[in-house]
Amino acid sequence: MKSSTETLSPTRVKLTIEVPFEEFKSHLDKAYRSIGSQITVPGFRKGKVPAPVIDQRVGRAAVLDEALNSALPGWYNEALQEQTLQPLGQPEIDLAKFDDGSDIEVTAEVDIRPSVELPDLKGIELEVEDAEVTDADVDEQLEALRERFATYTEVERPAADGDSVTIDLSAAQKDGTLIEEAQASGLPYQVGKATMIEGLDEALIGLEKGASATFSTQLVGGELAGEEVDVTVTLTEVKEQHLPEVDEEFVQMASEFDTVEELRADLVERLTRGKRMEQAAEARDLVLEKILDQIEVPLPDSLVETEVTARRDQIKQQLQFAGLTFEGYLEDQGQTEEEFEAELERGVRDSIAAQFVLDQVVEDNEFDIDDQELSQHIMRRAQESGQDPNQFVQHIMEHNHVPEMIGEVMRGKALASLVEGATVKDKSGNELDLARLRADGSLADENEAETEAEQRSN
Repeated sequence: MKSSTETLSPTRVKLTIEVPFEEFKSHLDKAYRSIGSQITVPGFRKGKVPAPVIDQRVGRAAVLDEALNSALPGWYNEALQEQTLQPLGQPEIDLAKFDDGSDIEVTAEVDIRPSVELPDLKGIELEVEDAEVTDADVDEQLEALRERFATYTEVERPAADGDSVTIDLSAAQKDGTLIEEAQASGLPYQVGKATMIEGLDEALIGLEKGASATFSTQLVGGELAGEEVDVTVTLTEVKEQHLPEVDEEFVQMASEFDTVEELRADLVERLTRGKRMEQAAEARDLVLEKILDQIEVPLPDSLVETEVTARRDQIKQQLQFAGLTFEGYLEDQGQTEEEFEAELERGVRDSIAAQFVLDQVVEDNEFDIDDQELSQHIMRRAQESGQDPNQFVQHIMEHNHVPEMIGEVMRGKALASLVEGATVKDKSGNELDLARLRADGSLADENEAETEAEQRSN
C-alpha cells in the first residue's frame, strides 16, 4: 500500500491510497471465511464452504464488498500515520478504482489542523490586575468566618436583616389559582441573603411572627418559569444572629492560630495566593487574545458548525434542566436569537483558533507528559465534575477519552510557556514572573522555578 496527499485548502486535504490486489487477498480470504460461517450449504460444514460455492450462492460482488468494508478503516489509518495527518472529523471516502483482480485506489477528503505561523512572543506585553489585598478583603473573610460560628436565639420581634427565619411559601397565578409545585412549609432562610426569590427579603423585613405578606415576583423554575405570580410568605419563627467577637478565644476556636494578628496574616497570604492565580488566569486569556489579534488562523467550516450545534444544544439542555426556556434566557440576556447565534459562533471560532495555536506550540516545542501529570489532571477533572474519581477514570477508559486528557495537559503546558515568554505587568507597573507561580498560588524560589520549568518541558 502507498499513499499521497493533495492540499485542497489550509484545512483540508485529499488523501489517495493505492493498494495492490495481492495485498487485498488476505481481506478477501477473511470475507469468504466470515460469509461461509453464516450460510448453510448441503454437503458442507459451516465455515468449510469453498469459495466457488460461496460465489455461486451469494455472489462474488457481495464478498468483494465485505472485504473492502473490512479493509478500508485499516488502510485509512495507516495512510494517516504515513502522511502524519491529524484528522478533524470523519472523512469523505470515495472508491476511485475498484475492479476485481486489479489494483485498488481509494480517495479520502478530510479536514485537518492547519499549520499556524506564530508571531514573535517576546514582543507581547500584557497588563493584569494588581494582586493587592486590602483590609476590607481581610475583614470580609473574617466576617464569613464569624458567620460560620454564629449562634442564634429565638426572639419575639419583627424579622430584621441577618435574622435566621422559618417560613411557609405559597405561589399563585394572577387569577388566584394555586401553583401546586410552588407550595412549601418549614423553609429555613437567612434574611438579606437574597438566595431564594426576588422580593422575599423586602417582604420579610418588619414582618411579625405569625403574620403573612404577599408580593409579586417571577418564577425561575418549572413549567411557569418567567411568569409573574403572587407569592404569600408566612413567618413562623425568628432567630437573632449573634456573631462572636474577633479575639484570641475566637481565633483559637476557629483556626490553628493563637492570635488575631496571626490569623489576619494567614488570610492575607491566602488571599494573595488567590489573586496571583487570578492574575495568571487573566494573563492566559490575554496572551491568546494578543496572538489571535496578530494572526489569521484558518478554520474548517464543518468543525465550526459541529461545535456551534453542540454548544447550542448544551445551553438549551442546561436551561431545560433548570426549568427555564430558551426564549426567556434570550430576554434575560437582552439578545435576539440572531445576536445569540452570532456571539456563539464568535466564541466557537475563537476557541478553536486558540486550540490550534496551542497545538502548534506543542508541536514546535515537542512537549512530553508523564504518568503522574496525567493522573493529577484526571483527578483534578474528576473533582471539577463532582464525580467519584474511580467512576470518572472508568468512564474515560471505556469511552477512550485518554487522548483528550493528554491533549488538555499538553495545551496547558503550551499556554504556560506562552505566558512565561511574554512580558506581564500589573497595573502598578510591577513585572510579574509567572514562571515561579505554583498551582496553589505560592511562589517558588528561583532554583525551584528553574527545576519545575525543566520538568514541564521534558
